[in-house]
Amino acid sequence: MNHMETYQEFLNRIKAFELPVLSLGDGNFTANASVAKKVNENHSFQPFYGDTVVFELSEQEKLQLNYMTEQLYQEVPDCFSERLINSTMHMTLHDLSNSPMLTEVFDKMQENELQLRHLLSDMPVPEQSIQMKSQAVFNMVNTSLVLGLYPANAQEYEKLMYLYSLVDRIMKLPYPLTPHITLAYYRRNGFFEENKRKLEHVVNILNQSSYTFYLTTKCLYYQHFESMNAYDNVLKLTDIKGNFL
Repeated sequence: MNHMETYQEFLNRIKAFELPVLSLGDGNFTANASVAKKVNENHSFQPFYGDTVVFELSEQEKLQLNYMTEQLYQEVPDCFSERLINSTMHMTLHDLSNSPMLTEVFDKMQENELQLRHLLSDMPVPEQSIQMKSQAVFNMVNTSLVLGLYPANAQEYEKLMYLYSLVDRIMKLPYPLTPHITLAYYRRNGFFEENKRKLEHVVNILNQSSYTFYLTTKCLYYQHFESMNAYDNVLKLTDIKGNFL
């Protein structure tokens, strides 16, 4: 079994790279090769399939995020791919499968859903909310610009990690949870240094504000996706109440 970080270990890890001042180094910006799996040459999203477990956000929270993405696309549109639809904004609890080819993940997705239904009938998800605070807008492995979040205290962290550990029984991930909301995907071919400097400037202004989010298990969904802009709710996790037969 993987060692679960303590709350303090978790905070130390994310604060080491989720810095309030964005610094992308010198020279032109090279995007991570994985962006090309999700975005085509004309900067729009292309088919990319899989399943995931996410918290949907409140309308008020989505409005706040919309304000942030508006700043980014107004100031430095040449850094980013197609804009994410506001309604799809979410915080991922746990990644599951993904591929540019549906045939490669179709069976795995069916299996994941079945396993999740079985698991939740034995261990129903409690109805609760988790208070999260924003750490910083930061560069996520040269793939996207994201807003990093952290649980407000150790108790909130325990609640989040309990839910994470449930889904982790279905598919263990080789990396620890870094709670975040994706604001924008970069262009697959990157961008020039001049735009990089502008992007740093905009992000550093955005990072002067901090936000509180309330994740609720009533909005915790198992989803299928067909692209980074097309998610379908398949199952609300709190709907599975357990087998008391």
